Amino acid sequence: MSLYFVGNARHAEQAERMRALEAAGVCLFCPEQLDAEPAAGLVASTDEWTVRRNDFPYAGTKLHLLVVPRRHVTDLVDLPDAVLAQFWPLVRSLREEFDLTYYGLGARCGDPACTGGTIAHVHVHLLVGDVDDPGHEPVRLKLSSRRSN
Repeated sequence: MSLYFVGNARHAEQAERMRALEAAGVCLFCPEQLDAEPAAGLVASTDEWTVRRNDFPYAGTKLHLLVVPRRHVTDLVDLPDAVLAQFWPLVRSLREEFDLTYYGLGARCGDPACTGGTIAHVHVHLLVGDVDDPGHEPVRLKLSSRRSN
């Protein structure tokens, strides 16, 4: 399995960034890279989790956060129980911080070539649709894809 699956990129800039990171052997979501990124997108960080704004938010969202474990795994259930136990309190704190009355959570586990994802480092999308936009279209989270591209 490759680290990135460019076939699921939604933007040319995103695909270009993924190709460069793949060539360098760098995982965008591993701590070394997350900690080196500008703090502008950082929302929260614990010993086990980092929350950042998505650089390429889904169409129709007014808030798109990525809740990323600080361990490189491709499946949430491969995280230790102690790490998983910190997830829900973190989501609760995000709900309170952003005063959310509605939101969606989505995660893809496994090979991104099959899940609709772009990176082989599991993360959870916290999505808030912009329902006050008169032209609002429902937010779409792709959950599968063909391997060939």
